[in-house]
Amino acid sequence: MTVVAYLKAQCGWSRGVREVLTKCGIEYEEKQINIPENYIEMIEKTGQHLQPCVQFGDTMLVDVSGDEVLDYLLSIGHESIVKTDVPLDSPCTDEEHEQQRLEQFYNIEFARLEKEIL
Repeated sequence: MTVVAYLKAQCGWSRGVREVLTKCGIEYEEKQINIPENYIEMIEKTGQHLQPCVQFGDTMLVDVSGDEVLDYLLSIGHESIVKTDVPLDSPCTDEEHEQQRLEQFYNIEFARLEKEIL
């Protein structure tokens, strides 16, 4: 099964999702949503802008925490106990949110300007 995770580099929710996938031995492709193409792809696939989103084959989990990813894996028969020091259901700090907003704005603006030049 192909697994794609749409995540932020620095985000409490994304850290929880990464931790579950790693501890459960799930191989996945990580797509950073600060990259405009990945963010647009996530919106097109999910119809919304919240993250993390994780696609397991034909199933898309939208705006999930690590706990919710673990619940999904257990529901489909994945037998794994995740013991971790990383919170699986925790938000970003206010500082992380502000940094992400700035990065996303500049990346989208850069992509727009690049298209105008080309």
